[in-house]
Amino acid sequence: MTAETVTYQIGPKSFVLDRKKAEEAYAAKRVINGRQTMFFNILPLKYSWAYELYKTMKANHWEPEDVPMQKDCEQWRDATKAITDVDRWIIKMAIGYFSAAEGIVGDNIIHVVREVVTAPELKLVLGRHAHEENIHADSLVYMISSLGINPHECEAMFEDIPTIARKTHFVTSNSKALRRDLDLKDPAVKQSLAKNIFLFGQVMEGTQFYGLFGMVLSLYRQNKFPGIGSMFRYTLRDESNHIELFRNLLMDLVEENKEIWTPAFRQELTDLMAEGVAIEKEFIRDCLPVGGVGLTAADFMQYIDYIADRRLEGVGLKAINPGITNPLPWLAEMMDIKKEQNFFEGRVTEYQKSSALGDVHNDEL
Repeated sequence: MTAETVTYQIGPKSFVLDRKKAEEAYAAKRVINGRQTMFFNILPLKYSWAYELYKTMKANHWEPEDVPMQKDCEQWRDATKAITDVDRWIIKMAIGYFSAAEGIVGDNIIHVVREVVTAPELKLVLGRHAHEENIHADSLVYMISSLGINPHECEAMFEDIPTIARKTHFVTSNSKALRRDLDLKDPAVKQSLAKNIFLFGQVMEGTQFYGLFGMVLSLYRQNKFPGIGSMFRYTLRDESNHIELFRNLLMDLVEENKEIWTPAFRQELTDLMAEGVAIEKEFIRDCLPVGGVGLTAADFMQYIDYIADRRLEGVGLKAINPGITNPLPWLAEMMDIKKEQNFFEGRVTEYQKSSALGDVHNDEL
């Protein structure tokens, strides 16, 4: 036996393992352009954060059907005006947008990002991410069927409301452009991939989703649509992990390909966030064209500016609105970025499998 091999003698047979070859395989792990293999060798881990995040995401598994919807159905049919037309419009916009948006995210993970990353532990956590997008899409189906909403109406909203169509085009045009053979040795192509990861992780899931999250949770805070609010809370917890996944993925991609992180490219990403925020503000005006849920569209638009700057700073970019404050302090307790990883820490909100779902109460917010 040499220092570079390990020999096992099992009866009459000898098995020689080449340690140097194994170490070289580990050293060849990369986000992209790494060692290509058909074997899904997760160990030894290089991207430990990815495996830890995978375990967290797996432990947070939830099923839509475990969330009771009886109260939501009663309120949806309520004729006493306790539930307003604005309340129902917010729910319809949330269901109409997210019923397809979650699928857009999952589709991009599978057909763009997971397709090109080479480290197995990254593929593992991205697979879990895609699975959670399926759960979110399934939750929207459950909401639609429970409330008795015509699914064709949701499809029409996604196709016919201009601000939803614009949000969709904003992300799908980028995703479609990467569905071809890519020369990932080319710095420009690497930048295109990094832009995709930033767009879907920090702009779409990390910022554009938060306007409707806030509106639905504001209804939930008023004891309106508790089942839908619970599912959006679970979705928000998942999204927090997704944002962190794509943030870490972007940072590791840049660390391994420093040539792409030019001042011009950093400005391009900042401009992309600014465009995403402008699109989202138009959408917020459609979601809340008149005052409702005790808030105005202006409140949510400032909140989006606040969220966007936190996302930019999280990846080492400059804020667009330095010093902007959070206009919704109650939302800070429910969904503030600093608290996202601890959002479900309490006894009631600590979701482990389906058993905890029935214990979520509005009075604990």
